[in-house]
Amino acid sequence: MTVSVSVRQVVGPEDAARRDTKGLREGFVIEAMFQPGELNLTYSHLDRMIVGGIVPTGERLVIDGITETGTERFLDRREAAIVNIGGSGVVSVGGRDYALGFQEAIYVGMGEGPLGFTSDDPAAPALFYLLSAPAHRACPTVHITREMAKKVHLGSAEESNARTINQYVHPDVCESCQLLVGLTMFEPGSVWNTMPAHVHDRRMEVYLYFGMQAATRIFHFMGEPGETRHVVLKNHEAVLSPGWSIHSGAGTGRYAFIWAMAGDNMSFTDMDKVPMESLR
Repeated sequence: MTVSVSVRQVVGPEDAARRDTKGLREGFVIEAMFQPGELNLTYSHLDRMIVGGIVPTGERLVIDGITETGTERFLDRREAAIVNIGGSGVVSVGGRDYALGFQEAIYVGMGEGPLGFTSDDPAAPALFYLLSAPAHRACPTVHITREMAKKVHLGSAEESNARTINQYVHPDVCESCQLLVGLTMFEPGSVWNTMPAHVHDRRMEVYLYFGMQAATRIFHFMGEPGETRHVVLKNHEAVLSPGWSIHSGAGTGRYAFIWAMAGDNMSFTDMDKVPMESLR
């Protein structure tokens, strides 16, 4: 079994403003994460977040240690959250098995591991989405269901952004060191996420878009408020968002997304809102 790891260096705002579409995608977009029988990780130097897609279709896939962390074991100085957006499967944490259904998650504390992944039905495999950030203390491992998630209802049909934020890894749900992870669902007819936009220079963020038809596309807006750019994303593609960048988008059809943050604090509401008239 091979664990594939790609590395993304930090891209600054001046550099991003000069990049063409190919350059923006190379710096920020994560493609082809979910491949049958593969375990693919992206190590971002934005707060050293690791983003991964794991699709077990036969043998058990395992993360024990990777060179990029510089530690003997993957979670020696890290925490992780794993969300299943596919068929039912099992995540093994240090030999303990946790069954994860569709849109269920598990938070794994520092020092745990190794991590193992299997699907109940290889013909309808689990799609495990992994997020990992550095940690300085150990927190308990917790299996998180949709019912356990803290629900926050925002937006309106009139603004085309009526949505429910399901906060999975959040201080009101489970303890973590610095990871915050949630899943946002939209009401029928609502297509906009996070507009008016905001930035939060104290935390990076990463979005994974999913639940989309093959022809549906997301126009994801990024960049400094006065120097915006966009990338076009399809199902199961992720985009990295530095603290200086807005992160907002609109879809041509229904979609959902998983957001994750790491940085200086654990306050979901810590953001600097951008007035519409400031966007360029």
